[in-house]
Amino acid sequence: MDFLNLIRWKNLLMIALVQLLIKYAFLEPFGAQISLTSLGITLLILATVSIAAAGNIINDIYDVETDFVNKPNRVIIGKSISEKMAYNLFIAFNIIGVGLGFYLSHRVGKSPFFSLFVIISALLYVYATYLKRTLLIGNIIISVLVALSIIIVGVFELLPSTTPQNQPFQLAFFKIIFNYAIFAFIINLLREIAKDIEDIDGDHKAGMNTLPIVIGRERASKVLFVLSLVPLFVITLYTIESLYKNQIAVIYFLLLVIGPLFYISIKAFSAKTKKDYHHISNILKLVMLFGMLSLLLYKYIILNYA
Repeated sequence: MDFLNLIRWKNLLMIALVQLLIKYAFLEPFGAQISLTSLGITLLILATVSIAAAGNIINDIYDVETDFVNKPNRVIIGKSISEKMAYNLFIAFNIIGVGLGFYLSHRVGKSPFFSLFVIISALLYVYATYLKRTLLIGNIIISVLVALSIIIVGVFELLPSTTPQNQPFQLAFFKIIFNYAIFAFIINLLREIAKDIEDIDGDHKAGMNTLPIVIGRERASKVLFVLSLVPLFVITLYTIESLYKNQIAVIYFLLLVIGPLFYISIKAFSAKTKKDYHHISNILKLVMLFGMLSLLLYKYIILNYA
């Protein structure tokens, strides 16, 4: 269990689930011209998850000092898993991820795509060693990387199969995937800020320059509140303008996305304790999950418009 917690197995499962949903619940059922076989998408998932696991490990290695203050009961490095073993696992997962990315890029006939895996791997290392300590830049970078784990499916599935004849059709699919990636970026950015406020004590001791340390816990909480209104407003508008004809989709978004986002906004405005921000972070993770699961609704939405 310590190994699974070290690589953040729940987060890795979510990445795998989202990538499978994009292929099997969205692209294939609606006739997109795709490039990956079942083996191909499996390799893409393994490559993405391996690099993400490596990023989680290196992050924990450099977070030992802050975790002893913020989460003393959840420290793994130096207790059940040695730092040397953790470094070996970090290297192994990166080799697996980048190696699979290299093979897959050649398999779809797009060798330059390989650079995506190298860039993501490098950014995760730079984030853990340096960017995490900088004001907002680290939060933005890690949120961009979360969005990339979604976009990369569109890159490998749609781009190699795009021709001048099917380009508008393929672009429409890619645009929807990109919109989901933006959603993931915003929700993850909110989570990062909430976690920074939650972990302010340990981060301050480690000399970090996070948003709550620079502007104070209360002001950071107000920033979190204001930013939480952005996805709430956009998704509400989308539901009213695009989904109003589909009762199932409207109920789904109201109960599982808009409702929780509204709750988060209220909670962010009144949050005071470490426990409050931890709760906000967990609810945001659920919003992310249910937002991605809405890919399963496209079958009903399209049928409704047919």
